[in-house]
Amino acid sequence: MTDAALAIDVEGLTKRFDDKVVVDRFGLQVRRGQIYGFLGPNGSGKTTTIRMLCGLLTPDGGSGTCLGFDIRRESARIKREVGYMTQRFSLYEDLSIAENLEFVGRIYGLPNRKRRIDESLERLGLARRRGQLAGTLSGGWKQRLALAACLLHDPKLLLLDEPTAGVDPGARREFWGHLHVLAHEGMTVLVSTHYMDEAERCHALAYIAYGKLLAKGSAAQVVAGANLHTWAIEGDELAAVAAELRNAPGAEMVVPFGTRLHVSGTDAQALASSVGRAASREGLRAFPVEPGLEDVFIHLMRNAPEPVTAARSVEG
Repeated sequence: MTDAALAIDVEGLTKRFDDKVVVDRFGLQVRRGQIYGFLGPNGSGKTTTIRMLCGLLTPDGGSGTCLGFDIRRESARIKREVGYMTQRFSLYEDLSIAENLEFVGRIYGLPNRKRRIDESLERLGLARRRGQLAGTLSGGWKQRLALAACLLHDPKLLLLDEPTAGVDPGARREFWGHLHVLAHEGMTVLVSTHYMDEAERCHALAYIAYGKLLAKGSAAQVVAGANLHTWAIEGDELAAVAAELRNAPGAEMVVPFGTRLHVSGTDAQALASSVGRAASREGLRAFPVEPGLEDVFIHLMRNAPEPVTAARSVEG
């Protein structure tokens, strides 16, 4: 893939805070016009990585480009081309929607601010609320306002750090509809999320834990690459079945899924034998199912490497 086809191309990114290695020799390539999902547990290094990509933090190690600009030497140019939406609503709650966008437009020194603001309000369905104070908006409407502010200067890349946390399912669906329209128009989106249904909406995924990349690819590729086998068990007394299986050969994970148990492992034969024994009693039914992203990510997290200190990272 040519450099021109990549919006993000970094290798060996490392960031330390005191003796803790938060991002450990991380590499990522994201094609232009792609929605790329960035997944991992809290404290995994996602936010730190995003901040290095957009020029807010300088890496302690590694190199690469964002939108063709060197992440070390040209961070100021990257900032002009990136829209960054933080986890928490960061606009002024005592200003109206339009006043917040006016403020953002002035920061960027945008020409034709009124026209741009009007277009942004219309695009995200905010025009009728333009005079409403931001602090009175619900989570979903604050999310739209934050996205409008990110898009006001026509960025080429959107970096979204858990943008839908605490937002209801309807608002999340509408938000993702906007993202896919933007990607269709050529914008690149890197979005961190904890929601598996959102991960499945991405063109490609990367999973990070303790600052290390564990898996990447499309959702189907990530699932296939885990070499994970999963059985579902339905019936009575599932809590007792779960307790029996937690120490059984081949049963690496036993997770309740509604009225079912999902039992997963990488040793297909041992897993099938253990499930067969546990589900042999009357009133139970066991059958193989395709593992989902949630099964895979629980598996990856259980087998993730331990966090490292700066000294261990250097020695490694």
